[in-house]
Amino acid sequence: MEIILKEFVNGLGEVDDLVNVKAGFARNYLIPTGKAIAATPSAKKQLAETLRQREHKAAKIREEAQALAAKLEGVKLTIGAKTSSTGKIFGSVNTIQLAEALEAKGFNVDRKRITIDQDPVKEVGSYKATIRLHKEVSVVIDFDVVSE
Repeated sequence: MEIILKEFVNGLGEVDDLVNVKAGFARNYLIPTGKAIAATPSAKKQLAETLRQREHKAAKIREEAQALAAKLEGVKLTIGAKTSSTGKIFGSVNTIQLAEALEAKGFNVDRKRITIDQDPVKEVGSYKATIRLHKEVSVVIDFDVVSE
């Protein structure tokens, strides 16, 4: 039986995938729990239209992410931190501080999309961080940690 998945099903597929399963599995589990619908001709047309619209929106979001990545390409951040006399930081530099420094420069980036390559940052020096703006677009920025 051909069905259209409405949510992720482990071992079967992602949302809006068109898959073949045994009729009993579809009738007794997937359809009653709302995880899938039967793939009727009208449902297939609606799925095709939904995927077409989603692809158009995804292309626009990808273009915006690439434009932001181009702007972020040459950005170098300086993070100030309280340090001891040996150069060790009290605490550590994290993605929250990087997101705040980017926002101060005019870039609004969610801290959850930032990953620091060398984690944790506990000393003064130069480091790199990766910002994933989209699943296909990421940019690496340099940042320096200096003593306040």
